[in-house]
Amino acid sequence: MTRTPSSPSSSCGTCDRPDCSAKAPRPGEGEAEFVERRELEARLCRIRHRIVVLSGKGGVGKSTVAVNLAAGLLQEGHTVGLLDVDLHGPSIPTMLGLERQRLGGNDREIHPADVGGLKVVSIGFFLSSPDDAVIWRGPLKMGAIKQFLKDVAWGDLDFLVIDSPPGTGDEPLSVCQLIGRLDGAVIVTTPQRVAAVDVRKSITFCRHLQVPVLGVVENMSGFACPKCGEVTQIFRTGGGRRIAEDMGIAFLGSIPLDPALADSGDGGEPFLRRHADSPTAERLRRLIRPIAALAAAEQRPA
Repeated sequence: MTRTPSSPSSSCGTCDRPDCSAKAPRPGEGEAEFVERRELEARLCRIRHRIVVLSGKGGVGKSTVAVNLAAGLLQEGHTVGLLDVDLHGPSIPTMLGLERQRLGGNDREIHPADVGGLKVVSIGFFLSSPDDAVIWRGPLKMGAIKQFLKDVAWGDLDFLVIDSPPGTGDEPLSVCQLIGRLDGAVIVTTPQRVAAVDVRKSITFCRHLQVPVLGVVENMSGFACPKCGEVTQIFRTGGGRRIAEDMGIAFLGSIPLDPALADSGDGGEPFLRRHADSPTAERLRRLIRPIAALAAAEQRPA
């Protein structure tokens, strides 16, 4: 994944703002560090909205939400990228039917995979086998995430959706430190108290790093009958809504435990594309609308 840095004399060239931090070195910043930071900011400058999807624990369906959030934004006519920074358990390639995908590029940049217009990057594309384990400590993880942001030819995007591993460790911290401005975090939980309690940690993490929390999604909230569509409550429900109310953030909505949702992930196609007319798809679209509104608000006259 090694790429050749540009020459120190090259300019960012992506904006003409006098306050652009890529125009001059920071105090004490070496020439190589400045060049690398300028390359990173030149990529990020072309991405209008950056959304990270977090969860307090694993197994709550965070990647399912990330994939369908990206697919839903794409369906609304936005240009969208999906970055999988779950370095130890990358599931995005499987969920998009890209398990055998390898990325192209040259000595200056990496070309993302393209799935129906959705640009995708995952560590899974760089492993020789899906069975390979990534056994890395913090500095290696941060280096890989920096390359995904700096060296990938994302182009002009309305949204970059970042699927982060569960918890508040190296990967989400690296994303927040490297990406500069995040429009916000979507936090995924399941209804049970044992999962919802960990949502508080994710919210506290965001507040410490000054990342806005766009809202909480409660996944597996009841069981959607595959024949009649009726939702039956099989777990305690409402944990996500209660946490959102307690901590003063938005509750984006709930998603039922729908067998077709799991089948879509295993089958390598976003649920919103495969089952666009289902009641569960409508629930997904409702929770995506506040995220899509970020772009609409930007276009309104002052």
